Amino acid sequence: MSDSTLLHAPLGKETRYPEHYDPSLLFPIARDAGRAQLSLQPHPAWHGADIWNAYELSWLDPKGKPQVALARFCFPASSTHIIESKSFKLYLNSFNQTTLPDGDAVLARMQQDLSAAAGAPVSVTLFAPADFAAQTLGELEGTLLDTLDIEVSSYVPDAGLLHADATQSRHETLRTNLLKSNCPVTGQPDWGSLQIEYTGAAIDHASLLRYIVSYRGHNGFHEQCAEQIFCDIMRTCAPEALTVYARYTRRGGLDINPWRSTQPDFIPADARNARQ
Repeated sequence: MSDSTLLHAPLGKETRYPEHYDPSLLFPIARDAGRAQLSLQPHPAWHGADIWNAYELSWLDPKGKPQVALARFCFPASSTHIIESKSFKLYLNSFNQTTLPDGDAVLARMQQDLSAAAGAPVSVTLFAPADFAAQTLGELEGTLLDTLDIEVSSYVPDAGLLHADATQSRHETLRTNLLKSNCPVTGQPDWGSLQIEYTGAAIDHASLLRYIVSYRGHNGFHEQCAEQIFCDIMRTCAPEALTVYARYTRRGGLDINPWRSTQPDFIPADARNARQ
């Protein structure tokens, strides 16, 4: 990702928060800019999506009374662009003093604006206050790696840390809460949990955890980190099937949860993690 790509993005700059609907606030970033750096070229024909959850959404009804909702957005991995996160927050806040007839009108505008910005159909789901109680907490499934007693000395992504035993074949699901990377613009930490499901040569658990921890000093967008992890495991361990699913903690009322998989029927868990 070149510096010039983000030169006009609002991230990391002092910004006036608008309160009236303005779709021009959305700042798309071409996915190809980040994918050009992936360790697999061309990038694999994966299945996947970036799932965003918004916790700070409001607008005015025709009588001027504020309405609130939660929202979930699903951007397909096949879209040409991602949305820069602060611009997304500014866009959502632009609904605050905007009068709209109902939630369906809000949903329709968001679906239209986000699909245009992303270059592919984006699905939008709104959750009214009556649905809030149905929102659940849950952790990712799989064997927890975090209790392993490992020594770590590298905090820059290094696929060379990964090891797999080709004499053993496994199907297993692994998880960790030790994923951390940094915003490539502001340097602020991005905290996440990661689930890896694979079939193939047995991946050494300690080597996988060291590799994931090596992202601790890395500057990269959430989506690009998930894709690099997917590519590094595919290239180094050559699994028959692989799914990488990251759930990042929220910032500015938004969390981002990218997943990439060789499996077209993978269904990501949608329960919010405790740290989210």
